[in-house]
Amino acid sequence: MARAAAVTSPTPRPAPLADRSEAVLSRLQLLVTRKLDGLLQGDYAGLLPGPGSEAGESREYRPGDDVRRMDWPVTARTTTPHVRRTAADRELETWLALDLSASLDFGTGQWLKREVVVAAAAAITHLTVRGGNRIGAVIGTGGGVSTPARRWRGGPPTVGPGVLTRLPARSGRKEAQGLLRAVAGTAIRPGRGDLGALIEMLNRPPRRRGVAVVVSDFLAPAEQWARPMRKLRVRHDVLAIEVVDPRELELPDVGVLPVVDPETGELHEVQTADPRLRQRYAEAATAQRATIAAALRGAGAAHLRLRTDRDWLLDMVRFVAAQRHARTRGTTR
Repeated sequence: MARAAAVTSPTPRPAPLADRSEAVLSRLQLLVTRKLDGLLQGDYAGLLPGPGSEAGESREYRPGDDVRRMDWPVTARTTTPHVRRTAADRELETWLALDLSASLDFGTGQWLKREVVVAAAAAITHLTVRGGNRIGAVIGTGGGVSTPARRWRGGPPTVGPGVLTRLPARSGRKEAQGLLRAVAGTAIRPGRGDLGALIEMLNRPPRRRGVAVVVSDFLAPAEQWARPMRKLRVRHDVLAIEVVDPRELELPDVGVLPVVDPETGELHEVQTADPRLRQRYAEAATAQRATIAAALRGAGAAHLRLRTDRDWLLDMVRFVAAQRHARTRGTTR
């Protein structure tokens, strides 16, 4: 029990992001700007760089170019294969769907999962607002739990519906900073959120083609959010950012470990000294993540996984660089 108490009583963390949002967002903006500027520059300033839709100049075909972009009239005139280049879309509209349900208020690495969500939103905002692009957000939280944490003997606690907030899309750095302040200041409510309803808010009302970014731990059942994701992909380029903590993938050997479900308040005691239990947990976690990846792949969404125990910004830079490399070679995601 002493070992368990040491695990469940970690060293004090700094004040929550909401309480120190101005200082944190200023440092975060500086960090993002220093690391991303110069690395991810290009004609298109979004997180999912695309070839655009406006017709541009033609050039000779090179191995790896997308044959769907062949310029047949020029090819016929010159008898040399040519492809039509396209200009990058301007004034793109990007929407964020940010899951700030109670399960995100957890972390055993360098960061809380909530902090990674806010940091990812800051990076995406920085990559979007340049060039006059607009960015908006929808935020989902839990609905509240009226009963304190304990072992539930008379059924689960009463949970209210999830709370959804829409922040209109605007252009400009000042407006983008205001959006980030609103995100960082959003209070996480106990109770279950509805990830499917959160994603569905990006589908209604219908918008012109743009970029949609969903940031969540995707712990809700896949059948709840997979269909709205597929529907979202019909009109938009979709990026799914999955936030993961290492303790969600495997359990440490710390004896009896009291754990509380942050969404329901239900308390369990787990004997982590049992190697078979730890193995079953790891296998179940692996299967769960595989299901999430398969659902996102089936929806046609690009998938980026950020961990609380790793450099999330470096992972994001590598992801965007890989996306751009694939685009320049004429391949798809």
